[in-house]
Amino acid sequence: MAFKIKRVTEPLTRADGARILIDRLWPRGQSKEKLQLTAWVRDIAPSTELRKWFGHDPAKWEEFRKRYRAELDANPDAVAELQGLLKEHPNATLLFMAHDEKHCNAVVLAEYLREHASRKRATA
Repeated sequence: MAFKIKRVTEPLTRADGARILIDRLWPRGQSKEKLQLTAWVRDIAPSTELRKWFGHDPAKWEEFRKRYRAELDANPDAVAELQGLLKEHPNATLLFMAHDEKHCNAVVLAEYLREHASRKRATA
């Protein structure tokens, strides 16, 4: 499962492969044509409550990571949907809108997916 993460405002490239939006809200100022999405998995995003609580405050980062991972554990359908898309499209890019590229849901989600992929391989 190879994928990368990038902001929706970064230029589209051939290397993006399948483009999957992982935010709950549609990115402001972006058209469907401009984004050229393969899929939008909105249910994989943090809950509205968690997103508002976090507010992209780096001081809350570690707690956000913990809470978002708990939400992912409690949402196996959305995780399976995204894992299926990544299996179907071996070259994919997960798109997010946050300005802070180090403290955003995409970083936590990427870690989570990679950890779960390696656990599956280890138990297979």
